Amino acid sequence: MVITTFVVRFIIITTSFLIMSFEEAISSLRKGGFVLLHDANKRENEVDMVVAAEFVTPEHISKMRQDAGGLICLSIDHSFAKTLGLNYMHDILSNAQNIDNQSKKMIMGIAPYGDKPSFSISINHAQTYTGITDRDRALTINEMAHLYKNTNGNKKEIFVSSFKTPGHVPLLIASERLLSDRLGHTEMSVYMTSLAGLCPTAVICEMLDSETHTALSIEKAKKYAKDNAIPYFDGNELVKFTKEH
Repeated sequence: MVITTFVVRFIIITTSFLIMSFEEAISSLRKGGFVLLHDANKRENEVDMVVAAEFVTPEHISKMRQDAGGLICLSIDHSFAKTLGLNYMHDILSNAQNIDNQSKKMIMGIAPYGDKPSFSISINHAQTYTGITDRDRALTINEMAHLYKNTNGNKKEIFVSSFKTPGHVPLLIASERLLSDRLGHTEMSVYMTSLAGLCPTAVICEMLDSETHTALSIEKAKKYAKDNAIPYFDGNELVKFTKEH
């Protein structure tokens, strides 16, 4: 009886922690704050800094650039990408007429962690200069979020007339069925912004370690999260939460 009571209490406490952790992450996104998101030990096993695209400022880009250090990318919803006529880069290159078959052997099929890359084209907004500054990248990202919310006019026409490629903001296209298809940071970040009631576009950046020159360890990422009052969220918890709720 004692063991049974202990197990029940443990389950209640664990479930409450999971819900609290999830709510903290969602609350942070809604406020324009960061979330640290780990995918899975058997996948990339990396922690990304994540922020909702519609709230991005030059300060966000600066912090990701300095504290995370990875590639700053914009994850977008699959249907949004389809509306804009965007495709995955591996499909674009595979279908390119001016690339010979020998060169096409370079195109990545399945990455070492078991998925096809979610990369599409990279863009700059037409009002940027070089496109790489914190201000320029924030502008490009903000304008993409605004375009998603735009209910007037043809989104593809606006996209083509307002953005240029190649640029300095790589676009990542989330899988159509999100976590049912792929458990990457692209899908998780888009899904979390959707659950937060925000437009399903998120900026993500891998956290790297300048001492080991590898991905930042889970332990260091959690310490960074604690020191900076940023919610840390495990992708496995997101999958469990989705199934349970």
